[in-house]
Amino acid sequence: MVRFKNDDSAYVGRYLAVVADGMGGHAGGNVASASTVLDLVHLDSSVHEDEPLTVLADEIQAANSLLSELVTTSPQLSGMGTTVTALLLHEQRLALAHIGDSRAYRLKDGRFEQISIDHTFVQRLIDEGRLQPEEAEVHPHKNVLMRVLGDVDASPELDLATFDVEPGERWLLCSDGLTAVLRDSDIEGVLRSTSDLQECVDTLVELTLAGGSPDNVTVAVIEIDEDPDAGSAPATAPLSEVSSRDNAYRPTAAVAAAPPVTEDEPGSRAEDPAAQDDADDAESERERAQLIRQDLASRPHVLVGAASLATETGEIPIVTKRSAERRAARMLTHKAESEQQAEQPTGDSPRTGWKRWLLPAFLTVVALLLAVVVWLGYTWTQTRYYVGSYDNRVAIYNGVSQTVGPIQLSHVTDVSDIPVDSLSEYHRNRVEDTLPARDLEHAGEIVSELRDTAKAVLCPPVDNGSATAAPSPGATAAPKAEQNSACGGEQ
Repeated sequence: MVRFKNDDSAYVGRYLAVVADGMGGHAGGNVASASTVLDLVHLDSSVHEDEPLTVLADEIQAANSLLSELVTTSPQLSGMGTTVTALLLHEQRLALAHIGDSRAYRLKDGRFEQISIDHTFVQRLIDEGRLQPEEAEVHPHKNVLMRVLGDVDASPELDLATFDVEPGERWLLCSDGLTAVLRDSDIEGVLRSTSDLQECVDTLVELTLAGGSPDNVTVAVIEIDEDPDAGSAPATAPLSEVSSRDNAYRPTAAVAAAPPVTEDEPGSRAEDPAAQDDADDAESERERAQLIRQDLASRPHVLVGAASLATETGEIPIVTKRSAERRAARMLTHKAESEQQAEQPTGDSPRTGWKRWLLPAFLTVVALLLAVVVWLGYTWTQTRYYVGSYDNRVAIYNGVSQTVGPIQLSHVTDVSDIPVDSLSEYHRNRVEDTLPARDLEHAGEIVSELRDTAKAVLCPPVDNGSATAAPSPGATAAPKAEQNSACGGEQ
């Protein structure tokens, strides 16, 4: 039997252009390309939360994760994959993300060059100097891809770059169906000699088909023009939606299927991975496709290939199901916000006002709780007492013997006349390390005990037997007098 199946998908809008080529010969090539393209179209905007190149790379990685999820739910899709070459315009910069063997060319300042690098086995041999470029065209493994999106690699490596754009330059994105037949010089000749973008695309596709293309052919041509409202800054608008006078970022795309491919196994015209089971499922898929069309209708664009088939007819149900789920949430959100803005044209919506006050209110509550905890903690410390040293005297402190930053959590309430040096080494160390007390009375008792200890050190028991001993030569009466004074005795 003969099967007509397009594994290519492409989208060109105001700010985004992407071409994806599903892996031919693998189950679900059309699913992979359509899913990836439809997953990226929401980037067709002039506003992004991060750098455009970062956003583009992150979204392509997210699309790769979606392919893995599709394989998990539908094992018959195992082995599917797709190339991706995408451009995202932001102000005067163009972000490029690329993986696989679809290509990006640029014609700028009279110079035509291939910007992307094929991620193929033969290109690696060329880069290593083991193969000449002309030999690659006839190499038996020229179509072997080294890097693609799919269920093989959870985080495939992308080629990423950013370019300054100028009015007049052209970019061409294409699947390998074009470059398998036409040489770069042929592509350059058409791109230089044809002023009308649609005519340029049509000519390239017709030349490819006339040359006997063995694969699907998808071509997108983009031209940068001056924005009449912003001086020389590039802007975007599809050619099919506005006049030439208003064009800024003028994209157009065309797709054509290669001649019928003969299959060894008989089959039907539509060998999609997830066929419609019954009439109810078919109706559900049509509804999902309609939802996707409504979302796409909100922006001017050109959509072709498997992604267009899924959107227009729902004939790739697994793609329309996942895409519809994401777009339904987005459209409902946008609708709700629009209705709230219409009802409150001069003020914030309740949801926006609630979010605006949520963080300040939360921080205020946290600050109050922290202040209460600090106050209660400090109040508790002022009910505590301990005995320590102050200016080499035994002293009573109110509080605890800690500090919080520059804040001392205690203060001296009473300083005794007991020198710390008069204590035994054991008691001296205890005082220096502080002695905790239950209350002020208990602290006074500790000081009294230390006073007795100091007297015991300074006033050892008197030896009456030695009192009548003759004094040593040179001795004086002063030390005895000082000792008697310290101990409270008579001179």
